[in-house]
Amino acid sequence: MALSWLIHSACHVLGTPKDTNIQCHVKSLKVPNGGLPSKEMNPSGFQMPLHYPRYNKADYEKMEEWKVDLLLKQYGLNFKGNLDEKRAYAMGAFLWPGQY
Repeated sequence: MALSWLIHSACHVLGTPKDTNIQCHVKSLKVPNGGLPSKEMNPSGFQMPLHYPRYNKADYEKMEEWKVDLLLKQYGLNFKGNLDEKRAYAMGAFLWPGQY
């Protein structure tokens, strides 16, 4: 409901270009299972998290292995190695070059 309102409002405020096939109407989404995504909606089982991780180098250096594994898994990254290698991989993936 909120998504359709947002798209409808944006189309009215910004307008739609005449040479595209953009439509400002969104059908209501019927999500089964109480709003939880199902395998039919997302066959791979992966759903991108909404927020980028906000850890700094010190956080990654003291992070426990299960937490590093969970973080990498949440972002669809499958990395095999020891704890130090996983931490280095996570820092390389999520920190800007000036942060590490």
